Amino acid sequence: MSSLSLAARDSSTMLRRNLLHARRYPSLTLNLLLTPIMLLLLFVYIFGDVMSAGLDGGGADRSEYIAYLVPGLLLMTIGSTTIGTAVSVSNDMTEGIIARFRTMAIHRGSVIIGHVIGSVLQSVMSVVLVGAVGVAIGFRSTDATALEWIAAFGLLTLFALALTWIAVGMGMVSPNAEAASNNAMPLIFLPLISSTFVPVDAMPGWFQPIAEYQPFTPAIETLRGLLLGTEIGNNGWLAVAWCLGLAALGYFWSKAVFNRDPK
Repeated sequence: MSSLSLAARDSSTMLRRNLLHARRYPSLTLNLLLTPIMLLLLFVYIFGDVMSAGLDGGGADRSEYIAYLVPGLLLMTIGSTTIGTAVSVSNDMTEGIIARFRTMAIHRGSVIIGHVIGSVLQSVMSVVLVGAVGVAIGFRSTDATALEWIAAFGLLTLFALALTWIAVGMGMVSPNAEAASNNAMPLIFLPLISSTFVPVDAMPGWFQPIAEYQPFTPAIETLRGLLLGTEIGNNGWLAVAWCLGLAALGYFWSKAVFNRDPK
């Protein structure tokens, strides 16, 4: 069997293993998924009228704020879902299964690849669920063309891949699952200080660079532009650059840690 065939076979096996774990222990994924759903319902039904009045400077229109809010929460969903990846990788690293895999005749990188593909699939399914909740409470994207929908799906998948590689690296360097969860908290915290809930221009001047120069804001603005027809500007290129940079960083980081000789 060629090296490529061996890698594909073993990665597929590890993917099935990780999906089986997720099915048997769904509580972590569900707990992380509830965060963006609860924020969506909270901001729409508790703060929606006030926030929408502040956005357009006129009367309260909750539907406008739903349209503004959902793209940001879709990306926040990806960040929260990948925390489960960090915890899962940390468990594998600390419970001895990685040492066992090292003694077996399997492709060395298949363990990581299985985690990454499994996490991306879970992130996409979580995004679909949160998107369905958004549609149920009034989100509509009537102006988006088929090409824009494809581009939006591609951006979400690329963003999930980038954050997954970062989460894998965080899980590998964490001494236990609790530390992995804490180390991955920026993946939930960063969307809170981005343009998810309010425009960057509405923030205090000293805070605007913090919200603007981070990966979530350009990705959110790009997704809004694709789904709602708003201006994208340079955000599209910035979002892709952030995704590629984070994916490369996470990949080489994870590979370096995984290839270290166990102590």
